[in-house]
Amino acid sequence: MRIELSRRPDPSPVARALAPVFAAVLVFALGAVIVYLMGKSPSQVFYAYIVYPLSDAWGLEQIIAKATPLALIAVGLSYCARANLWNIGAEGQYTMGAIFGGWLAIHTHGTDAGYWVWPTMLVLGALGGMLWGLVPALLKTRYNVNEILSSLMLVYVVQQLLDYLGRGPWRDPQGRNMPNSAIFDGNAIIPSMIDGTSVHYETLIALLVVLISAVVFSRTVFGYRIRLTGDAPRAAHFAGYDNRTTTLIVFAISGALAGLAGIAEISGTNHQILAEIRTGYGFTSIIVAFLGRLNPIGILFASLVLSLSVIGGQNAQLMVKLPYDLTSTFQGLLLMFILAADAMVSYRLHIFRGKGRSHAV
Repeated sequence: MRIELSRRPDPSPVARALAPVFAAVLVFALGAVIVYLMGKSPSQVFYAYIVYPLSDAWGLEQIIAKATPLALIAVGLSYCARANLWNIGAEGQYTMGAIFGGWLAIHTHGTDAGYWVWPTMLVLGALGGMLWGLVPALLKTRYNVNEILSSLMLVYVVQQLLDYLGRGPWRDPQGRNMPNSAIFDGNAIIPSMIDGTSVHYETLIALLVVLISAVVFSRTVFGYRIRLTGDAPRAAHFAGYDNRTTTLIVFAISGALAGLAGIAEISGTNHQILAEIRTGYGFTSIIVAFLGRLNPIGILFASLVLSLSVIGGQNAQLMVKLPYDLTSTFQGLLLMFILAADAMVSYRLHIFRGKGRSHAV
């Protein structure tokens, strides 16, 4: 038996739109079966996982707070993915952004500097992420090094650098030997958009990035250049676009947005440099980017869905005693089912049996 895929000449737009919905329904149905086999009530899990976070003010706040860095990083990854490039190292660029921006917070600590500090920290964070993102891009354009491996390996390099800084020169001497810096001054902390909440101005920046990127991809020559480079590199070359320059630009944008998310998280949420800030946002954002189909508006909604799954997983762990590891499992299943549904919409499956006879699906 042999299985082949052939592209459908005219995929149904209705089927394409309904594919993620169908995939989500299948994942929830499969999740209900798994929960039932574990001896838990699917209705109670559904309430704790979906209903309670959306009906509680604190839950909504946390969903927005967690979705913000996911959206920022995922939009940056979409620039690379549209150019048929793979930036797997957003977690490292996120961390480098925290280091660059955190440097200013530490060196102005206790100096009564003005409120210029936190905006400058955001700029430095974006710069740090951009520079770290350019490393695999330069290796790709100069030496044809695979960007998947180089960007991924650089994650562990910068995490070791952060560990050294947190346990060494940046460690708070009054911190009881804990591997973290002193608490930032007030002028190094991003203000909250709503007093008393964890939703700060990073959320507004993320919304602006989503809207600007949507315009760039759909209305500008640069957006066309990225898409052409990804779909037909030779055609892009003959059109006068330098593919190497495009590679550098999209990695710079991707790294900058990841670095911006990193310093915003440190400044707005943690309020100090920690020796380990492995939030997993950089890797989770890969799922978000593809769930959103590399469309900035779709990414915004996908980030909210993934954030809901994280908060819902925590609620289910506390309220229903469900293992928290199931959250990651459901995230992976959701991505797998959506990609499979998209593939079935775009391609026709041929199953060959016996003497060349095929059955098309």
